[in-house]
Amino acid sequence: MASFIDSVSAKESFALRGNLINYKGSVDKTQPLPIAGLTALGADAKSWGVGLTAFWRPAVDIGEGWSYAMSATVPLVTLDVTANVNTKGLTATRSSSTSGLGDLVLIPLMFNQTVSPDLNINYRLTAYAPTGNYEVGRLSNTGKNFWTIEPTVGFMYFGQKNGREAAVYVGADFNRENPDTRYKSGTQFHIDSTFAQHFPWQGGLAGVGLSGYYYKQVTGDSGAGATLGDFKGKTVGIGPVASFITKVDGHDVLAEFKWLHETGTQNRMQGDTLWLKVLYKFW
Repeated sequence: MASFIDSVSAKESFALRGNLINYKGSVDKTQPLPIAGLTALGADAKSWGVGLTAFWRPAVDIGEGWSYAMSATVPLVTLDVTANVNTKGLTATRSSSTSGLGDLVLIPLMFNQTVSPDLNINYRLTAYAPTGNYEVGRLSNTGKNFWTIEPTVGFMYFGQKNGREAAVYVGADFNRENPDTRYKSGTQFHIDSTFAQHFPWQGGLAGVGLSGYYYKQVTGDSGAGATLGDFKGKTVGIGPVASFITKVDGHDVLAEFKWLHETGTQNRMQGDTLWLKVLYKFW
């Protein structure tokens, strides 16, 4: 969540959004990564994700300037991973490919505070459910095999007259322990943002700007399976974003494409993300 396309509607609405994401990343040949109970060296990964998100903002009055909504995302994931793995005293290069259902993203609580026609504040509570396929000792898994709870606050400015967008979402991820590997990932703090200029184009409203995020693990990994110690990760991603808003048969259609390049990475893969979102509002 990083821009206007992720915001909560101030009016009653129902919308579906298609999400397409591609990631390619790797680490140095001497960099260890804990993957599904293994310690992998020089991992390289390629993934595709396709998700369908449903948003519903019911006609519920919770106070002047406030609205409530909920959403759920069903993802399908394809993941290819290659790494050097040491088993029984021997180091060998292994590759693994897996496709299937990923972890469901559930947001049962989404509150929007309309401060002014140009400024909204979003409050959300997200749960990532371990519904994806997972197998200990397999490099590629479509799920993480543990629950994650993520509270988020988003500040969304979208100028009705000047077309300027400034969106900042601040959140933290609180992870449960993986019961199969006895590995508990530490708490992660992140800031996701977009700054763009929107302008009339082809009968709609186009936008161009920059999107980025800052991610840092603030508590260490723990549990019997955390043989690499705290293993705190961090990274920064930044890149261009383009969007377009129009109407089809009287319904709003929103599209956004962005490319995020990672840098300053520690204890994580470093790579590039391509992300396309297309949202259709039924009402």
